[in-house]
Amino acid sequence: MSTPRSLRAVGITLGGLLLTGWSATTLAGCGIAPTDVIDAGTPAAGVKAPGRPDADVQLFFYGPAGLRSATRPAKAPVDPQQAIDLLLDGPNHAERQRGLSSILPKLSGRPTAETGTGKVDIKLPVTPRKLDTASLSQLVCTAANARIPGDKPPGEVIVNLTGAGDRVGPMVCGGNTAFPVLQSTPAPGSPPVSSE
Repeated sequence: MSTPRSLRAVGITLGGLLLTGWSATTLAGCGIAPTDVIDAGTPAAGVKAPGRPDADVQLFFYGPAGLRSATRPAKAPVDPQQAIDLLLDGPNHAERQRGLSSILPKLSGRPTAETGTGKVDIKLPVTPRKLDTASLSQLVCTAANARIPGDKPPGEVIVNLTGAGDRVGPMVCGGNTAFPVLQSTPAPGSPPVSSE
């Protein structure tokens, strides 16, 4: 013979099952269709764990919305030469899945990067004037976001590109685009201004 307590437990269980079934049926028929993943900009960046070095490297590739940064983990801080070498190897599988690609032309040799305090000089195997603005932006922004002596913010790092007796620069990376640095010309007879 069932006790009132066991009958109450059975009633609650059956009521819960009926309510769950009703809710699932109701929600399934509400007309909300599944959607694909939508690329809504650059991935979120979190706070590093205390005591861990900031060793990620930022490479700049092109996607459907223009020049985008791709952050890769690194065991140690990466200098401009290492960053440019990674850039020239092209996007990895995950970056290609995000729709990123490189538009740098095939070069006869690898560019070399020399760093100074707050500046990078990139030597190309061709004249830098043969590169379009998008290719220059990939190189300049990748170099400016690497580890450079002087710890200047990427937007303040001066980048010069030379090759085949030609020069483009000085340039800076502003956001996701390389811009020439506008230098003012002193008036005749004015004292020289130090850039340091």
